[in-house]
Amino acid sequence: MTDLHRPLHSLKQGSWFKLICGASFQHLPAVRNLTLAYTLAGADCIDVAADPAVIAAAREGLAMAEALATVFPYRRRLEELPYLMVSLNDGEDPHFRKAAFDATQCPADCLRPCEAICPAQAIVFAQSAQKFSGVLEHQCYGCGRCLPVCPVQQISTRSYVSSPTAIASLVLQGVDAVEIHTQVGRIDDFTRLWNAIVPYLSTLKVVAISCPDGEDLISYLRALYRLITPLPCPVIWQTDGRPMSGDIGDGATRAAVKLGQKVLAANLPGYVQLAGGTNSHTVSKLRALGLLNQGEAPISPQQVAGVAYGSYARGLLSPILKELEQRAMNCSAPASQLKEVLEGDITARSPIYLESVPDLLQQAVILASSLVCQLKPLSNSMKPNPVFVD
Repeated sequence: MTDLHRPLHSLKQGSWFKLICGASFQHLPAVRNLTLAYTLAGADCIDVAADPAVIAAAREGLAMAEALATVFPYRRRLEELPYLMVSLNDGEDPHFRKAAFDATQCPADCLRPCEAICPAQAIVFAQSAQKFSGVLEHQCYGCGRCLPVCPVQQISTRSYVSSPTAIASLVLQGVDAVEIHTQVGRIDDFTRLWNAIVPYLSTLKVVAISCPDGEDLISYLRALYRLITPLPCPVIWQTDGRPMSGDIGDGATRAAVKLGQKVLAANLPGYVQLAGGTNSHTVSKLRALGLLNQGEAPISPQQVAGVAYGSYARGLLSPILKELEQRAMNCSAPASQLKEVLEGDITARSPIYLESVPDLLQQAVILASSLVCQLKPLSNSMKPNPVFVD
């Protein structure tokens, strides 16, 4: 493997690829399998919820990718694994919420548009009263698309804010990077959260700050930079253009690119990375505007360092993960064990592990590579081999 696949080198060259599993996404088998597939495809960073169980699931995916790398036909030896990043927030934020409703209050003749629109398949209606109906919390990542479509407007959200004490004891011990979600005007809230992170700065390889557009955005980002410096590691400014919308359509990426241009023009110290509405069209738009590095030289101050993909990247592999679940349901494992697995218990062994079904693992890495390679093309020696090495 070449330096092109080392995370910090990728930042400098403008080929940084981050997978966003979701700040509220807690489906442990999916986190594990997404981490595995995108690591083998060449991701530089895996961003997960600040939940010890989610972090453990991602670590399992990273460890399995490292074990498979020498025999898997898509990669050489993994000299450096992707950075494991956790997302934190200093206040109310759409990324840190869950939808909720009481299914017993739904009209009997409701067409259930919430179920149809949910990109995470987190809303279910059971055929019998003995089974659960409502929002599967571990799958919901807070996109909010169900809220406006409910005919009786009974869907609500439950938000949460990162606790500084929890960060110290549960999250920052052992992760490689943190991302702080903030909004213009929350300098005091940011400061409280930052003070909890400071004791662990020496262990971090990257600090990212995600902030949506707003009045006085650049002034706010400059104030944050003054607060967090000096830093022992690089800072990434994540431009969250249109949160959690990359899977909606081609045009969703425009807001991410526009906000990226705005932050680049401010010439802030550090790196600019796009997010929020990113999809398969993002890289081509960046290249057309000259915002993406075309060669081996380090990026210029007018170029982005990379792109983070969330809902689009997860959705790309969703059919494969659904097929994996279906195979798990059809296997001979005890029904109680399968129920634990499908509800998020990764300690139960079954075909819910992607590597246990080689043909699905191969398909998953092919799809993941199709997105990763837009930023970091594979060399001839790393192109897919049609025969999986078991």
